[in-house]
Amino acid sequence: MSDTNSKKHIRILSNSPFFNGVSSESMEELYKNATEISYIKGETIFKKGSVGDSMYVIINGKVKVFEKDHVYDILSEGDCFGEYALIDNESRSASIATIEKTNVLKIERKHFLDLMSKSIAFAQSILAVMVKRHRELDTIQESLASSKQIIEVSNSKMNGLISGAMDAIIMFDDKFKIVLTNASANKILGNDDPLQRNVLFFFDDESADLIENIVSNKTRDSLTNKYLPNIVKVIGSQDKETLNEGTISKSGNEQETFFTLILRNIEERLIAEDTINLLTKQTEYLEEEIKELTSSYGIIAEDELMKSAINLIHQVAKTDATVLIHGETGTGKELVARAIHKESNRNDKPLIRINCGAIPTNLIESELFGHKKGAFTGATADRKGRFLLADKGTIFLDEIGEMPLELQPKLLRIIQEGEFDPVGSSETIKVDVRIIAATHRNLYEFSKEGKFREDLYYRLNVFPIEVPALRDRGHDICLIAQEMIQQFSKKLNKHIVTLSDSDKALLEAYNWPGNVRELQNLIERAVIVSQNGIINWQAIIPNNSDISEIQKEACQEKILTSKELLALEKSNILKALKKTRWKVSGKNGAAELLQIPPTTLASRIKALKIDRPL
Repeated sequence: MSDTNSKKHIRILSNSPFFNGVSSESMEELYKNATEISYIKGETIFKKGSVGDSMYVIINGKVKVFEKDHVYDILSEGDCFGEYALIDNESRSASIATIEKTNVLKIERKHFLDLMSKSIAFAQSILAVMVKRHRELDTIQESLASSKQIIEVSNSKMNGLISGAMDAIIMFDDKFKIVLTNASANKILGNDDPLQRNVLFFFDDESADLIENIVSNKTRDSLTNKYLPNIVKVIGSQDKETLNEGTISKSGNEQETFFTLILRNIEERLIAEDTINLLTKQTEYLEEEIKELTSSYGIIAEDELMKSAINLIHQVAKTDATVLIHGETGTGKELVARAIHKESNRNDKPLIRINCGAIPTNLIESELFGHKKGAFTGATADRKGRFLLADKGTIFLDEIGEMPLELQPKLLRIIQEGEFDPVGSSETIKVDVRIIAATHRNLYEFSKEGKFREDLYYRLNVFPIEVPALRDRGHDICLIAQEMIQQFSKKLNKHIVTLSDSDKALLEAYNWPGNVRELQNLIERAVIVSQNGIINWQAIIPNNSDISEIQKEACQEKILTSKELLALEKSNILKALKKTRWKVSGKNGAAELLQIPPTTLASRIKALKIDRPL
């Protein structure tokens, strides 16, 4: 072996942990009896359990310290292994194999002990190394003892945290056997000692399948605080059921795997959300009702027919009697229903309205009575019906004649017994609801034709109220129109128009097939298109070929004062000037349109102080 290699090997020996601090002379003496051995990649140097008689120092290459499939450490140049075989006859505690081509120096026990006996300096150096290692071991043991105490304190804190948690904490292994629970978990599981029981037994089928699929999923290695996608139902040992949301996470190693399930009972929250939803819907109805009330015009009536209807409202309002309101479309049946509710003892509860003719036949049952989740396609959640929303209040069933025949027995049951079953549910719900119905049809004739249940008709017709058509209410048309004009003028920031006698005659002459609703629409349109407080009713009211005659008759009936005549003349001249773009004389001028001389027109313009606008 070359002198260069010898020096290198002695240096490696001297720097190895076991011989660190030993004199160079002793190392040279030890090296003389050392053997250099070369191993190929993957070759075993020795196996666990074999009796050792030598130690090894790596000159180059790498080895692994292992037991079966577990690798404890990787050693490279300068590292030593098997050193305790120099001073005892114990079996090897682990196996050593090369990771790549490796050269080692092998030092046998007999040569080591021989050098120890011959060289006091060598023996003292080795003893010093052993003492140093022993002290380091004492320090490590002290550190371990301190760490153990810290771990015990941490475990105590962790146990206190887990035990005191309001959420249920359940840990189970990959066989679904429960290994740890806290007090909250024991409470919802209904069992003080659930350890080693199968966790899936405490869930309904759907929830158990969900948890089993998550745990068994091939991607579970990335399972870290995964939120459960659905609410899970826990069934305790005493059959007490709770609804919970939660997370699941994985921990452990290749030998042992554990899953931690954290559940939070959300029943109180669901009840609160349910109550909030109910109150929100009631609020929406109340807000809509307030909106209707603030934008309506009350019931204005001087006509005896309408006064008679108002008198009936006063009589029935304080009772809980069922009311059936008759009247053409647009006569204000809903306004009558609101007036009854407002005067009733239920006015602090909601008035829930539903138009039976505006909802598809396949949805009206759910709309009225509610449904359970899964009752039909699209029913993704429980829904409360209008009757439940109207509990302790009033429900207004508009266009009751359009209600499907198959639903009428259910409505009859509510009237008679105050109870119903939601769609898809066997649960009977009791309600206290005052029913007001309205129709433009003759329900009596409908019942005779088999289009409406006769027994339901008589149940609804306890207290009938007839709302007269607008055309039959005489001067009420003008009173309502003037009130509407004022309301819309304020809303649209327009000049308020006062109806003239000719305007009133025109309004009263029209047939009003759409009743008050048509009047409201026409008034709003008239105010929108009005200019400087003037409304052209000829362009607003449809099908009025006799308008000129009506206006003429209205004018003939009234005797005008001189001031009114001057105002009428001024208005007429202004119309002519506007139409001719303020051309006074000549062809197509205002004078020609008025059929007076241009000089006369000029003097009248001056006398009436008519100025052309800038």
